[in-house]
Amino acid sequence: MIDCHIHLERGPYTIEWLNKFVGTAANRGINEIYLLEHSHRFIEFIPMYEPICSYSEYQREWFKRNNGGNLSIKRYIDFIQEAKQITYPIRVKFGLEVCYFEDYEQLIKDVVGCYPFDFITGSVHWVDGFGIDHKKELWSKIDVDKTYKRYFEIMQKLIESNIFTGVAHPDSIKVFGHKPSYELRDTYKKIADLLCKYNMYAEQSGGLYLNYGKDCELGMNMIMLKVLLDKGVKILTASDAHSPNNVGANIIELQNIIYNMKLAF
Repeated sequence: MIDCHIHLERGPYTIEWLNKFVGTAANRGINEIYLLEHSHRFIEFIPMYEPICSYSEYQREWFKRNNGGNLSIKRYIDFIQEAKQITYPIRVKFGLEVCYFEDYEQLIKDVVGCYPFDFITGSVHWVDGFGIDHKKELWSKIDVDKTYKRYFEIMQKLIESNIFTGVAHPDSIKVFGHKPSYELRDTYKKIADLLCKYNMYAEQSGGLYLNYGKDCELGMNMIMLKVLLDKGVKILTASDAHSPNNVGANIIELQNIIYNMKLAF
């Protein structure tokens, strides 16, 4: 089993902290883990978050709290190099989760090119400055249809940038239960075709279910999952854990959803 989305950020860059993640994974039968950090933690990515901070006072304060205390990515890279000298009982990969912004592709390329990461996961957390997954009440004046269209337009550009290995939680825009008034099947087909073209995986993620509550759907919505499977997209299971005790959370259930969908073909 694989858990391809695990965050280290709530602890120090030490082997002792890393071993907690590896130990939990091994105990739960996970044989491969992808460890990563959010791009907003590092000073090298700060310029691309300036529009986010300008969007609202709430987002400006959020960024101040979460940018890692002006942490340089070099500290993370040094830690990865140290960790790679160790032999683990499972396969361990190291990478980044990078927020994709259309106007900052070159900055992203420059930063991720500074070290041969094992993977780079791209995510869409922001739509024209708006943080889609922060608070439900922030959606009160948001045009749902327009935001959905832009969300998937940005995701298409993320894939076409040819920067990333995979796309994180590909339908996380559903987090607070908002749905568009129009059919998304054709949109999913475009996303699937692009993922195949650029040899990228999509996450079957339990992140919303784990981090926002059990009212959230576990994994992709069934229409999106079926379209991606029909098109032959590579799909990896992901917990979106932010602490060692959540490594491998819901991975068996996420695998079973995929298995049962394939059986239903």
